[in-house]
Amino acid sequence: MFNSLSDRLTATFKNLRGKGRLSEADVDATVREIRRALLDADVAVPVVREFTGRVRERALGAEVSGALNPSQQIVKIVNEELVEILGGETRRIRLAKTGPTIIMLAGLQGAGKTTLAGKLSKWLKAQGHSPMLVACDLQRPNAVTQLQVVGQRAGVPVFAPHPGATSTELDHPAGDPVAVARAGVEEAKRTLHDVVIVDTAGRLGVDADMMEQARQIRRAIVPNEVLFVIDSMIGQDAVNTAMAFDEGVNFTGIVLSKLDGDARGGAALSVASVTGKPVMFASTGENLDDFELFHPDRMASRILDMGDVLTLIEQAEKSWDKDEAARMAKKFADQEDFTLDDFLAQMQQIRNMGSMKKMLMMMPGAQNIRQQLEQFDEREIDRVEAIVRSMTPHERVAPKIINGSRRARIARGSGVHVSEVNGLLERFAQAQKMMKKMAAGGGMPGMPGMPGMGAGGARKGAKNAPKKKARSGNPAKAAQELRDAEARRAAGAKALPTGASFGQQGGDFDPSQLNLPKGFDKFLGGSK
Repeated sequence: MFNSLSDRLTATFKNLRGKGRLSEADVDATVREIRRALLDADVAVPVVREFTGRVRERALGAEVSGALNPSQQIVKIVNEELVEILGGETRRIRLAKTGPTIIMLAGLQGAGKTTLAGKLSKWLKAQGHSPMLVACDLQRPNAVTQLQVVGQRAGVPVFAPHPGATSTELDHPAGDPVAVARAGVEEAKRTLHDVVIVDTAGRLGVDADMMEQARQIRRAIVPNEVLFVIDSMIGQDAVNTAMAFDEGVNFTGIVLSKLDGDARGGAALSVASVTGKPVMFASTGENLDDFELFHPDRMASRILDMGDVLTLIEQAEKSWDKDEAARMAKKFADQEDFTLDDFLAQMQQIRNMGSMKKMLMMMPGAQNIRQQLEQFDEREIDRVEAIVRSMTPHERVAPKIINGSRRARIARGSGVHVSEVNGLLERFAQAQKMMKKMAAGGGMPGMPGMPGMGAGGARKGAKNAPKKKARSGNPAKAAQELRDAEARRAAGAKALPTGASFGQQGGDFDPSQLNLPKGFDKFLGGSK
């Protein structure tokens, strides 16, 4: 959603790189570009004026003029001000001390309240709560049925004593929404549900009658949270709508829906600043799992193309199979071969984390490769799985036996070309080599000081590792060689002073005592 804004801001900051000192003209030009970028993103004019005013004031102050890198300091200022207009800090649901926590949803019709009710209930269920949905939208045709379907998909019960309006009785909705809301709270108390989510009817614009109905529901159930659901693609009208709902129902938090759209996204930057109410959640897709807690600092980092690694880690921890990870760790520790079955298991783990595009867009600098990411085919993982599953169990364990006829059979079985099978096997061979090096070296190959490394940082079994001198077959001579080796080791340990810097050891130091590769002792400045 913020791609255009992110591109404009990133290009603006690039013009500041390499400048040791920023003049007032540089600051004014930067603030002017930031103002244009925000206005193009449909951010409300009062918010833009206030935001750029604070950025300019701080940019001309001592914190930039005295900074070692003024351009990075400007980015830091913009990041902090973005966090501020997005709400400042993460705001979580206030749970009731006694009885069920009551959450009321309000917003315009078409903002996505009903779907969001299912997303919020599933998210709360994953947090260990026992939510229940209450269908109070008796105005829109089949709204109750939609909520029941969403609740079934989320695995959450729905309280719906009345079917609501149908296409044949639009002017005569069945039941009183205020009475349904009150009865729903009582039912939640009786069935011991600790969270009640009340889905109310949407409005087409600011409808006085419908707003009064929402006020009556609020007075009847006294909710702990009133969440205003707003479409992120609404544009400049977001501020007027938010102000009207704040005056009508006095909402306590904001939920941004359709944040995965391709609109400019100015609503997200305007509503929280104008109303003073925090953005609490964001809906990022059509699936029930595309729902997340809103973190202003992380969203600001995404807008400035700094990535959102913390959210990426949280998604990985939530979806990663700990037993599978432990099995793979044990396999590496035992230096067992990495097979195509393991490769397939890892691919499935990645797919469980969600969309690859969304995950990669959370990486720092992802805006630079956005076109490549947009062309990425999510079905590639499905094709890889089909190819591996078309192999026999023996072929997955020993891929070297896969000859030309076997590759043709696998290609026919998976519905792909033989070239795709060849490409997969080549990529797997490279991954297998890398895994073997990591397992043998106890870490990344060639890194001195890592676990499993030999003397001088050479990996055990490496080609350039120093060869051990063969021990003599004469017992007396072998014993003498062993005593000489012990003496050399003792002398070497004594000659190395504590804290000596590399290449500056004492005069008694002989590089040959460290058993280094041939010729390396001359580099150290030794006697040989």
